[in-house]
Amino acid sequence: MNICTRTLSTAALALVATVGPAAAVAHAQNNFNCPDFAFQEDAQAVFNSDPSDPNRLDADNDGIACEDLPHRPTATATATATAAATLVPQRGVNAGLGGSTGPADFEVVGGVGLTVLGVGLAAGHLVLRRRRRAALGRRH
Repeated sequence: MNICTRTLSTAALALVATVGPAAAVAHAQNNFNCPDFAFQEDAQAVFNSDPSDPNRLDADNDGIACEDLPHRPTATATATATAAATLVPQRGVNAGLGGSTGPADFEVVGGVGLTVLGVGLAAGHLVLRRRRRAALGRRH
């Protein structure tokens, strides 16, 4: 196999192997960030619902989420405790600061394109390899 085909095959496989998983990880990241909440109590309720902290709301691992956010006025503290199970971020969706729910269309098309490219290069590699072996077999 010539060096150009080998280099292209290696580059394509490396690209598919690195970009594919990275795209999935990029969309699996935080659903909520501290700026998505108006008050610390709202962030704390989300943190308390899953203490493994997949959203990374507790940066210093002390059990208190988004410590820099302001607290609710004390008059509404009891209402917060009763509504903690149904909390929704206040600013994230309304202000456009929240994360996406999945890959954008261009990312899906790019991923499919990279996959097709990788499969095509691998198939081309196999065809060239078989042709070379067949040509070597005829010579002997």
